[in-house]
Amino acid sequence: MTIPLFFFIHAVLIRNFQAINTVKKNELKITAKTDMLYGIMRNTLVILMFALMAGCAAAQKETAVTVFYPDPPVPPRLQFLTSLTGEKDLQPEKSAFEAFVTGSKESERRLDKPYGIAVRGGKIYVCDTNQTVMVFDLEKKTFDELQGAQGLGKLAQPLNISIDAEGSKFVTDPMRGQVVVFDKNDFYVTALGFPGNWKPVDAVPYDDKLYVADIKNGEIVVFDKKSGDVLDRFGQKGDPAGRLILPTNIAFDKEGYLYVSDAGRFQLLKLDRDGHLRATFGELGTNPSNFARPKGLALDREGRLYAVDAAFDNVQIFSKSRALLLFFGKAGRGPGDFFLPAKIFIDYDDLKYFQPYADPNFELEYLVFVTNQFGNRMVNVYGFGKERGKKYPSDEELLEQLKERLKKLKPQEPSEKAPGTDAEKK
Repeated sequence: MTIPLFFFIHAVLIRNFQAINTVKKNELKITAKTDMLYGIMRNTLVILMFALMAGCAAAQKETAVTVFYPDPPVPPRLQFLTSLTGEKDLQPEKSAFEAFVTGSKESERRLDKPYGIAVRGGKIYVCDTNQTVMVFDLEKKTFDELQGAQGLGKLAQPLNISIDAEGSKFVTDPMRGQVVVFDKNDFYVTALGFPGNWKPVDAVPYDDKLYVADIKNGEIVVFDKKSGDVLDRFGQKGDPAGRLILPTNIAFDKEGYLYVSDAGRFQLLKLDRDGHLRATFGELGTNPSNFARPKGLALDREGRLYAVDAAFDNVQIFSKSRALLLFFGKAGRGPGDFFLPAKIFIDYDDLKYFQPYADPNFELEYLVFVTNQFGNRMVNVYGFGKERGKKYPSDEELLEQLKERLKKLKPQEPSEKAPGTDAEKK
């Protein structure tokens, strides 16, 4: 309905109101029928006005923006799909008219300051450091607290969460000073660690062991998953070049190597499962492949390494050879932007829930979730994939293309001999 039509209806109804008022004034007796007509017309005007406002609001609603990374002419590899912040993001948006008729209010249940994230079986588990572990159930379209996080399972400051092959959840709680374990049904099982002597910030299972980053002592503590016994500690022994300062997040690749983001070294470290240093990546700086506040890590099935930097408000993607492929994101509040990003998670199993957000010409391979500690987009969801019908270079070919571009951008080297030398005369 257009605005001129609105004014037309409004004018007609007002005119009828005036006519009825005239009748009311001139008639000694007002019939019940006239009163009913007056009430119907009054209510009709109110409803029409709300319907028009709803229609106008819908017309003025911000058009969805499709955001791809990297920028052209490089073929797109990631698309920003959507953001999740609270319960309302799982429910169909109500129009102004529906809200008026039902009298319902929007739920205010939302994330407050999220950090860690893990996804399994259509459920998104988010560690809210100011609350508890919150769960987005994509199938049931609900948003609620982790069922077992009460009583002995009550959390003080949940920071990170990981899930093993059996569905057990491991939640690091530095304020509680323990890693709290929940089963596949989200019920409390046990707690690992020694309150007061360490500060666990991330935990990742591998085989029958649990590797925990202790930011207080600059160590990786290795637990037996079943017994809870400490099997090993490393990070402060051996080669000084491999010692940890402020380990924030950890991740395993499919070969079993452990990657550690160290905010004190401004680097990523590659260690074997016994703690021996195999490689380091990055350094403090503002150039690509540099770090300022490295945090969340994740690896895809092709061996690409994703690294979050909270200071740069971006995610850098490294090839299997650990050369920088691309980065995505920037500081801001718009679609795809970051506001102090923290953790990242890669998911291959829940594409169906987010496929409707993808461009029809962009084929998704897996999902990338990144948490923001502040702002109105607390969980950003991206899709990694390819544009349909286009041939893409391999990561190695892409790296060679990038090298060639960099060569062309470099200033021309001066000749070995300055003008006026014997070489020029010859």
